[in-house]
Amino acid sequence: MTDHDEAATVRPSTLTWVSRHLEAGEHVVGAEVLHGGLSAEMRGLTIGTRGGGTRDLVLRTYVDVADAEDRLDRETGALSLLPGTGVPAPGLVAVDPTAAHCEYPSLLMTRLTGRTVLDDEALELRVTLLARQLVAIHALRPAERPREYVALTTADTVVIPKGADTMVWAAAVDIIRKPPPPREGRFLHRDFQPGNVLFDIPPAKPADARITGVVDWATTSWGPTDLDVAHCSVNLALLHGPAWGLRFPEAYEQAGGVRAADPGERLYWLVRDGLATSEEVRSVARTWRRAGRPDLTTRVVAERLDAYVTALMNAPA
Repeated sequence: MTDHDEAATVRPSTLTWVSRHLEAGEHVVGAEVLHGGLSAEMRGLTIGTRGGGTRDLVLRTYVDVADAEDRLDRETGALSLLPGTGVPAPGLVAVDPTAAHCEYPSLLMTRLTGRTVLDDEALELRVTLLARQLVAIHALRPAERPREYVALTTADTVVIPKGADTMVWAAAVDIIRKPPPPREGRFLHRDFQPGNVLFDIPPAKPADARITGVVDWATTSWGPTDLDVAHCSVNLALLHGPAWGLRFPEAYEQAGGVRAADPGERLYWLVRDGLATSEEVRSVARTWRRAGRPDLTTRVVAERLDAYVTALMNAPA
C-alpha cells in the first residue's frame, strides 16, 4: 500500500478488517490523512478495483476516546436512516464500534464528492444553502430517536476572552443559569457547520453552487432546532465575522425552519452555544488553521467570539 505520508498508514488489524469489507478483487492501494476532525483520525482510502480503476472510501478511527462506541452507534444509526431522504451523506460500509476486529473503534464509509469551503467564496449563497439543508435535516423523522442532546457548557465553566466586557459576558452567563426552555424535539445533526458540509462550486458559475454532502454524524441528538441553528451561527461568526453568525438564524427561518417563538428563548440557545465555544477557542482555532485558514489564530477567534456574543446581547429583542 502506498501512503501519502507516514501518518496515513492504516494499522494492520484495521487494514485486514477493511479488506474483508471490499468487493471481490478489490484492495487498498493508497491512503491519505483527512484534516478537520477534533476527536477522530480520518483517512481517505483509495481502493483498487477488479477492472483496474479506483474508488474512494473514508475510514474514521477513534483512538483513546472514551465515548467512541456511543459516537459510532449514533453515526451508524444516522447513516442507516439517511439513504432516500434527500439529505446527502456517506454510505455506510462497515463499523466496528467496540474494536473487536480493529486496533481502535472504527467506521468505514463511502467518500462523497465536493469540498469544504471555509473562506468567503460564494458566502451569501452558501449560507442560504446551509440553511435549507439544515431545515431538511430537521424534517427527518427516525423510527428510533437518538439520545437527548447534551449541553456543552455550564455557567461555571465559561471562559471569558481576554479584553472582553465582563459585564456583557456576566449577563450572558446569567442567561444560561436558567433551566433550558421547554421545546418540542427534532432530529439534530448537533455539529452542523461549514466544516462538515461539502460543496460543489463551479468556478465559472458560482451561482450554481450546491451541497454535495453532510458528514460527521457522530453526535446526532434529539432536541430543539434552535440548538443546531445556534451551533452553525457561532461557527459562521468565527469563520467570517459576527454579522454572518447573526445572519444565519434569519436564513434558516426564510428557508422554512421553525425556531422558538419567544425572542428570549431564541437568545437562550444562541448564547448557550456561543458560551460553549469559549471553552475550546484554542482547539477550534487550531482546527480551522489546519483546514486552511491560517488567519484564524487563537486571538482572532477569541476576538470574533467576543464580538459575536456582545452582538447577541445588544441585539434588539
